[in-house]
Amino acid sequence: MSSISIATFNVNSIKARLPNVLAWMDSNPVDIILVQELKCETASFPAMEIEQRGYHLAIHGQKTYNGVAILSKFPISDVTTTLPGMDSDEQARYIEGLVATPLGTIRVASAYVPNGQDIASDKFPYKLAFYDRLYAHWQQVLTRHEFAVLGGDFNCAPEEIDVYSSKASDGKICFHPEERKRLRALLHLGLYDAFRLKNADKQQFSWWDYRMNGYAQSHGLRIDHLLCSARASDALSDCVIDEVPRQQERPSDHAPVIGYFSL
Repeated sequence: MSSISIATFNVNSIKARLPNVLAWMDSNPVDIILVQELKCETASFPAMEIEQRGYHLAIHGQKTYNGVAILSKFPISDVTTTLPGMDSDEQARYIEGLVATPLGTIRVASAYVPNGQDIASDKFPYKLAFYDRLYAHWQQVLTRHEFAVLGGDFNCAPEEIDVYSSKASDGKICFHPEERKRLRALLHLGLYDAFRLKNADKQQFSWWDYRMNGYAQSHGLRIDHLLCSARASDALSDCVIDEVPRQQERPSDHAPVIGYFSL
């Protein structure tokens, strides 16, 4: 094998969406899946069903809210579930590990950036602080010059092409200037947006609101990203957003983003 695939997928409750997720996994044998919004504790994660499909698991769950995971066809080691800078933070929003693949060892991370709820809410400063912690950590990670992929739900659309209406979205959650500034800061560190590398002018979204029939009206945002180190971006052959799971009954409101890497 001289190529591997890495996906990020906010499943919006692994238990509620398990049939959909398993069907997607069966039709898309992705090598590494970075999962967000498990909405279950680690002990109640449906490990058996996923391990039966040949995956190793690294899970950081939380009851009712949050929760992230790494699912890998290859062994996972050196797993960490904390971001420096806020040791008292109990929200399960980050997991990172090393995966031994045919392309060599890859550092992967699954991040679930807070939504922020409303710019007047105290959850919005928490979101910005989470971004700052992510920046500080990946500033150190990138000094190792590894093959590394940071995937997740960033709850931020980078540019106007990434929202269905810049006028309707400007200054609001997921398209606020302070959020976009922090996402750009990650890119300026030396991380590369895999989807935009391979789809320079394509408008496609990864999230659509359940309300007001958002998917049918194409009222979406591109807020799920695979961010690649220089070595990973050099190996990137393609990146796609798979909307099929969003078209199923009782779907997650997100679609998976899949990156393909080859020697």
